[in-house]
Amino acid sequence: MPDLLLELFSEEIPARMQRTAAEDLKRLVTNALVERGLVYEGAIAHATPRRLALHVAGLPVRQPDTREEKKGPRVGAPDAAIAGFLKSAGLASLDEAKIEKDPKKGEFYVAVVERAGRPTLDVLAEILPAILRAFPWPKSMRWGAASARADALRWVRPLHSIVATFGPETEEPDIVPFTIDGIAAGNVTYGHRFLAPAPIRVRRFDDYAQALAKADVVLEADRRKDIILHDARDLAFAQGLELVEDEGLLEEVAGLVEWPRVLMGSFDESFLAIPPEAIRATIRANQKCFVLKKGDALANRFILVSNIEARDGGKEIVAGNERVVAARLSDAKFFWETDLKVRLEDRLPKLENIVFHEKLGTQRERVARIEALARALAPKVGAKPDEAARAALLSKADLVSEMVGEFPELQGLMGRYYAAAQGEPARVSAAIEDHYKPQGPSDRIPSEPVSVAVALADKIDTLVGFWAIDEKPTGSKDPYALRRAALGVIRLALENGLRLRLVGFFAQAREAHRAKGDNAGDLLAFFADRLKVYLRDKGARHDLIDAVFALEGQDDLLMIVRRVEALGAFLDSDDGKNLLAGYRRAANILRAEEKKDGAGAFAGHHAPNLRFEHEEHKLAAAIDRAREEAGARVRDEDFAGAMHALARLRAPVDAFFDKVTVNSDDARLRKNRLQLLNELREAMHAIADFSKIAG
Repeated sequence: MPDLLLELFSEEIPARMQRTAAEDLKRLVTNALVERGLVYEGAIAHATPRRLALHVAGLPVRQPDTREEKKGPRVGAPDAAIAGFLKSAGLASLDEAKIEKDPKKGEFYVAVVERAGRPTLDVLAEILPAILRAFPWPKSMRWGAASARADALRWVRPLHSIVATFGPETEEPDIVPFTIDGIAAGNVTYGHRFLAPAPIRVRRFDDYAQALAKADVVLEADRRKDIILHDARDLAFAQGLELVEDEGLLEEVAGLVEWPRVLMGSFDESFLAIPPEAIRATIRANQKCFVLKKGDALANRFILVSNIEARDGGKEIVAGNERVVAARLSDAKFFWETDLKVRLEDRLPKLENIVFHEKLGTQRERVARIEALARALAPKVGAKPDEAARAALLSKADLVSEMVGEFPELQGLMGRYYAAAQGEPARVSAAIEDHYKPQGPSDRIPSEPVSVAVALADKIDTLVGFWAIDEKPTGSKDPYALRRAALGVIRLALENGLRLRLVGFFAQAREAHRAKGDNAGDLLAFFADRLKVYLRDKGARHDLIDAVFALEGQDDLLMIVRRVEALGAFLDSDDGKNLLAGYRRAANILRAEEKKDGAGAFAGHHAPNLRFEHEEHKLAAAIDRAREEAGARVRDEDFAGAMHALARLRAPVDAFFDKVTVNSDDARLRKNRLQLLNELREAMHAIADFSKIAG
């Protein structure tokens, strides 16, 4: 079956856009084909710094013929209805329609519309220009004489040529006939910008990919990545060094070259006095180069990736990169040495000039709030209050340092270096770096108590502050990363086994923000949603979290999780499943009868003297025992034991429903039995709100 080859050859495609653009091209073209009845066998898209390419295999030669029956108005309908039907069906007169009978609606007209499928080549000529004109580049431009027109083609960079061929493997393919802004689709592409710039005539994907390889272009992005990674590892190994791997940089560099060639450069050893992270950030940001290490220490070598096969083996390329790296490292060394001359606490006044948020004050004001909150949190996490407060005080000071000004991604890390250099305790220095963590679901969780205290204080202050000014996440929008902050608090508490009553710390933070009102419950509900996400990823059921969070005063995350775990284990047992069924039966009866008698009609203790059936006595006694034992177990934080106490209700509940008529004809007995069921419901709700449990 025929294949489609499409290539869009342009001046440049930024590395960060390439993969998305390739997937967009595949999605848009294949969706358009399928919508028109052209089902294909497979499709793959590629991107290089200068081209997007798409191969769609196994397309039919033409669309399938279609036959559609279009139901029209009743026989004898008004002329306007008849005319509308004829027009929509493409019929010249009613003679071309047929009449069908419906037992209920009578006779009505039916048009049989048959359409012959169009040649696939014609369909491609129609859809491709439309897709290119509407292509979803994040940023695009017009160029040349046509740029004066508002409807001119917009592309990421000037588009130079289009390859578009369609045909079977055994024949010369056709060129898809379309032109867009003076660029006619053809069968000519170009190789490497410098090494093989001559035009190349191609027919279909197989010879296209081979021709590019001969013209010094590696089409597949993942293959370019593999070449860079393996050659870099080999080159490092040959020098007794190890590559410091960087997936993000590897992806970016693979998008900058079509013919990757790996080379090694060096820099003066004196620069190794700079913190290694700063060296790496400098070389990465300015030259897109990889750093190397020997053992645990950084080496004074780096890996660069060239886009050409140099005649001198790359000596000039290496020398040029070394000059730039040396200049940038000189700047970094100056920043480092300059920063070391100023103590962190002496930088604090400058934080008054940095606005954290227009409604939440400056970074200096924020530091004061975090300092107070960290001091309060310290005893709860096993930290010394003075150390936690000191770390919080210095936590943002590096934001006004020269190094962080140049490389914002080093915030916290440089603060740790500066704190250590001025003689701060190791725990304080570490907390300055770690208080930003975790910054993602896979990020490391601090475990040192001082770090934990400051990290919690930072995140709680952020959450309470933005809640106070009503800047909450909505839908997919979360500009202040509040979901991440809440998940950070959850992970810090759970993975460190911490007992924290969140509402109290929310109140302290609200007071520091001078916030009016009290939205702690709303914020706690937000934590419940984030906790669901966290536990769902670990296999827990979200409804069990709802059942526990529904209890009054549930703001200790660790205890909530332990309750959820115990509740889950209980409901997985036969006793739990059967008791839940009994609870639901009781709750359903109560709900129905409360609609008749009014809410709260069956509150209060039942009358023992109105128990006439043996099963009533047994259930009442079981409820009393379960309530007392489960309550004691909960107070001892033995949630598994509390569930075990509830399990003893199973047999008397089953027996009660088997032998006792709840809605007795005697109104006194009916009310008394419903009160007994209400006591059962309340006893179970003291452990968890079983009405929230799904299934």
